[in-house]
Amino acid sequence: MRLVVITGMSGGGKRTAMKMLEDDGYYCVDNLPVQLIENFVDLFSDRDMEYSKVALGIDVRADMPFEKAFETLKKIKKSSIRLDILFLECSDTVILKRYKETRRMHPLAVNGRVEEGIAKEREILSEIKANADYVIDTSNLLTRQFKEEIDRIFVEDKAYDSLMVNIVSFGFKNGIPQDADLVFDVRFLPNPFYVEELKHQTGQDAPVQDYVLGFKEAWQFLDMLENMLRFLLPNYIKEGKHQLVIAVGCTGGHHRSVTLATKLYERLKDQGNYGVALSHRDITIGW
Repeated sequence: MRLVVITGMSGGGKRTAMKMLEDDGYYCVDNLPVQLIENFVDLFSDRDMEYSKVALGIDVRADMPFEKAFETLKKIKKSSIRLDILFLECSDTVILKRYKETRRMHPLAVNGRVEEGIAKEREILSEIKANADYVIDTSNLLTRQFKEEIDRIFVEDKAYDSLMVNIVSFGFKNGIPQDADLVFDVRFLPNPFYVEELKHQTGQDAPVQDYVLGFKEAWQFLDMLENMLRFLLPNYIKEGKHQLVIAVGCTGGHHRSVTLATKLYERLKDQGNYGVALSHRDITIGW
């Protein structure tokens, strides 16, 4: 039996992950009381049971001893059962936004203060995060991208180094993305905005891509950036980094940055044991 335990920050996407695994043929149980975890595993590890893939969701509750859950999982790890722990990480800013949108209460919020609940939860979950087999940061992931990472790990059974690389294009006139780790300015290239037939197209359109990539400097930039990232990524993984946001910017975020971010994504995707996602923050702004 393969047992996947899904845990992590409240608002990080645990229920979404459970639904995805259920669609992939896993028998899923969410919010099982801590005291029943060991009995649950004993039941499903019985040879007469028909379930070979089981997913169990556990999270922090004010009235449940989470430390006991972790001790139980460590005990199961030592058995013959294949146990994978998936930890879903998410930035405080995104968690706050999700709670405001859903108007739900954080399970550890004191007097309704979500910020206090998040801080307390991070402290409680620090040990299980450090010992998780996989960590996925969902802060910048679309549902489709999240599904790709879940399938990669638990359906295709591919290696995964728990690093999510997010490549985002943006326009400097709209500000640098606040969560950017690496920022690259591609305004050194000629701007398609000043070519009448390209002005109202974007870097997702072939004519704009052909124009931007028609300059040798664009290819030189991509080659040097790719080489640098191939050096950096293994070292980020070694140091335990779980998310890397690479921001590529031009003036408006419509042409040059979109083209080069797309090409960088194509070069990095499926080239390592890490996830890669692409987004264009400002592509529709000002149109």
